[in-house]
Amino acid sequence: MERSRFLLELGCEELPERQIEIACNGVSSSFATFLKSNKLYCGSYKVSGTPRRIYLDALELDTHQEDEEILKTGPLVSVAYDEEGNLTPAGKGFLNRSQAKEATIFIQETEKGKFLAVKYIKKGLVTVELLKSWIPEMIVQIPFEKKMAWSQLGLIFSRPLRWFLILWNHKPLELDFGGIPCGNITYGNRFLGLDKSITINKAEDYLPKLLEQKVIADIEERRKEIITQLAAIFPEGNFKVIEDRELVETVVNLVEYPTAVVGEFEEKYLSLPDKIIISTINQAQKYFAVQDNQGKLSNKFVFISNGNPSASMIIRKGNEKVVKARLADALWYWNEDTKYPLEYWTRHLDKVIFQAKLGTMADKTKRIMQLVSALADELKITEEQKKKAIRCTELCKADLVTNMLGEKEFTKLQGYIGKQYAIASGEDREVAEGIFEHYLPRGSGDELPSTLCGAIVAIGDKMDTVAGIIGIGMMPTGSGDPFALRRAANGIVQIISSRKWDLDLFAFADRALELIGKQTELDKKAKKNLHSFLEQRIIGLLKTNGIAYDVIESVMHIDKSHLHDLENRAQALNALKGKEDFIHLVIGFKRVANIIAETQDFVLFNKDKLVEPEEINLYEALQTLHQDIDSALQNKDYPLALQYLIKFGKVIDAFFDAVLVNCEDDELRNNRHSLLKEVKKEFLRVADLSLIVLETEQKEAGKCS
Repeated sequence: MERSRFLLELGCEELPERQIEIACNGVSSSFATFLKSNKLYCGSYKVSGTPRRIYLDALELDTHQEDEEILKTGPLVSVAYDEEGNLTPAGKGFLNRSQAKEATIFIQETEKGKFLAVKYIKKGLVTVELLKSWIPEMIVQIPFEKKMAWSQLGLIFSRPLRWFLILWNHKPLELDFGGIPCGNITYGNRFLGLDKSITINKAEDYLPKLLEQKVIADIEERRKEIITQLAAIFPEGNFKVIEDRELVETVVNLVEYPTAVVGEFEEKYLSLPDKIIISTINQAQKYFAVQDNQGKLSNKFVFISNGNPSASMIIRKGNEKVVKARLADALWYWNEDTKYPLEYWTRHLDKVIFQAKLGTMADKTKRIMQLVSALADELKITEEQKKKAIRCTELCKADLVTNMLGEKEFTKLQGYIGKQYAIASGEDREVAEGIFEHYLPRGSGDELPSTLCGAIVAIGDKMDTVAGIIGIGMMPTGSGDPFALRRAANGIVQIISSRKWDLDLFAFADRALELIGKQTELDKKAKKNLHSFLEQRIIGLLKTNGIAYDVIESVMHIDKSHLHDLENRAQALNALKGKEDFIHLVIGFKRVANIIAETQDFVLFNKDKLVEPEEINLYEALQTLHQDIDSALQNKDYPLALQYLIKFGKVIDAFFDAVLVNCEDDELRNNRHSLLKEVKKEFLRVADLSLIVLETEQKEAGKCS
């Protein structure tokens, strides 16, 4: 089979940085599907790009499909032929559809009967023609977040397409699609001139020739270049670019030929809190902040230019003006806001709607305050700690109505701004830190509140949101969670778990629902949905903490509301899973559960009807076990409780070895069933071991599947 190289470049106006990854993934996925559906081999291929181009470079691609033998089955012989052996209309129709002659057909015998059949060779298509059909389909199917459409041309893309470069076996491939120029012509960096074309005669020349024209087309190579330049930008070692991988991933798709340039702003702006400056530089301008060798934020910044490197100084002056203007705004906001204590701004919270049915941010703050007070009492913290938590709650949303956040330029700094304004107002340091931390965790893997204030207010705030939104019937869907309830509920269980609080989670959730109910009508299924939602978050936490799914299921029938206790119980069980004596215990308990599984009505157990020594011993050992389990559970010593069960497991084994439970005597059989019911009841106080999946059961399930 002959193979060739295929190169495709889609040239366009500048794509938004987020759309470049979408485009590359879309082209790559589509090409993989193209290869599979057309049964073509490709040695390797790469998809990458810049803001002005997306390219696909495929090596060792089959030049054509393999010829394929096709077996086509038609109607039953009894239907295809009449009594005289002539083809019926059904038989002739099959021949016509198969483009076959009567002499080529044969009888195919199957379990379902004898059928008319034909074999023929389907000639493989030429890859070039397949590519011509695939390219237009692929272009319009790229799942951009926003698309532009040219209905008369049949074009759909994120930005206007300007050219196609298509090489097949180093020769230009013509494609008539939307009137876009197509051939072996591409273009270099915009600053070199839009009319300066580059002729590509061989696919292997594509990347080197673009590099000559100040384009690093491969995203990976641009990323390496940016990281290298940032590391070397201050050779004296007096300053260092603050590492920001997320910003690198953004900037790499904003430029075609990166050049790192140092800029500066006036030192007076360093009086602003660090995160305000960094947010101005990073978030708004996509520049990198810089610190000195003492780790202190400096008045320098580094930006990645896509312009002519020789014009870097001119570009630098323009960027410095923009940074100065933004920092000047931030300083003005800061000065205006700090003319008043943070408490002053709380009076404006009644002008901000949290949710139409749930009222304003002032209403939300009042509800949080009641939840925080109740939580403080349940946790039995000191009066001084409770006062701090209440004060933190009073101020936690105040920054939302300040100029700094109200002007929508620094919305990602909510909480941090409140902390800084609280410090400037002379508030207690823990209260100030709590204002920032009550938003934590902001997502998966984020840090948790370090202060008691932050942890308590975080749980109060998040529970009010979760209970409120679910309470009015707005359960999150698979794709929709506008109030980030999953993140909030995950934060609740993570904080409780990390602090090992003995807190009744569901009672606390009910208290939050009760407060919501005083303000608006609750959905009929509010409590059920809220408990179910929180239960799923608990299960997710246990899985994240390495607890096996069957272990989780085995303890979820017990008190789920005390998360720390539930986690300890599950961890103790998880530690034993796989150990031989525990496996014997599980087998024995499953036997107990299986024997009485079909029993509907149990008689009242009568110890006087016990006959065999082993069943008498089982009953007596059960009385001892009950006392032992009582003691272990009272002390929350779950490893010890499980050891008592393991010891009792030997008694169960001896019982089954010697006693026929399902004997012919009804009285004996029914009484033994009742005894086993008591055994199961005792076990369920610790865990439902019938739900534990043993390795042998997993293997059997694998064979069945």
